Amino acid sequence: MTQVITLVGHGCPIPAIEAAFGLQARTVRDWVAAAGQHMHAIQEHLVEQPRDLAQVQADAIRVKTQTGVVWLAMALMVSTRLWLGGTVSRQRDRALILRLAQLVWRCAVVAPLLLVSDGFAAYPGAWGRVFRTPHPTGRRGAPRRVPWPQLNIVQVIKDRRGAVGMVSRLVTGTGQFVRALLRRTPGCLVANTAYIERLNGTFRARLACLARRTRGLARQVPTLTHGMYLVGTIYNFCTFHQSLTTCDRQPQTPAMAAGITDHRWTVHELLRYRVPPPRWQPPQRRGRRSKRLQALIDRWVHDDHR
Repeated sequence: MTQVITLVGHGCPIPAIEAAFGLQARTVRDWVAAAGQHMHAIQEHLVEQPRDLAQVQADAIRVKTQTGVVWLAMALMVSTRLWLGGTVSRQRDRALILRLAQLVWRCAVVAPLLLVSDGFAAYPGAWGRVFRTPHPTGRRGAPRRVPWPQLNIVQVIKDRRGAVGMVSRLVTGTGQFVRALLRRTPGCLVANTAYIERLNGTFRARLACLARRTRGLARQVPTLTHGMYLVGTIYNFCTFHQSLTTCDRQPQTPAMAAGITDHRWTVHELLRYRVPPPRWQPPQRRGRRSKRLQALIDRWVHDDHR
């Protein structure tokens, strides 16, 4: 099973695995679906944790399936090349970008942040709506939500007048903060989407159903989602990235560069990793809580036990 998942996570099509291992296609798809769900849980547990992201690039790619076209939106932490996650939808609309913005928000702490995307009009509104913090006023009702301080939003737009070029448009923030955040990434002098576009190429090479002009198209959105998390988690934890090599020539994976782990994982380690169960939440009931229920809440939900 580890060998099959490794091959699928590096772009091997399922018909080739059928011929090599003598397995049925349904069995391989069930293994990939189970592995994708497990990788999704690992991604939520280890990667979707607050950290100083500094610069994030986001982009959406068009994917052909047997039932039509779907859109796969993903985000990348530039300094560590860490894949933050992705969302899949049949339409490239504001709802898709809003879910992606919420995913990035779960990975970020309130700190100077640069968000770079293409010229799609939904990005600025989604970033501005999600990246807000409650501002208590002392009055009754829900607190007012204010934008993050030092939040910078840049869109990179193609200029098709004459020779095709790229034009950066500053939507929110100041040029001083943008330049300071760009300097935190070696080799990144101007705002661009080059890093997320390279990651898109990696996904197209490693996920067989994303390859252009292929017959092995995905049939359902969950199949594409499972494959996306399978490839993305293997990329984060199991793949050395050449640009992350340290001064003493020690290779690193994106997860190592982000401080999530101290060694390169194998696919077998990923499959064997035990994700802790979700934290217990007290049931919603009307009236006064019993002493027994209150004791459980104090034991398992209190801040001192987090």
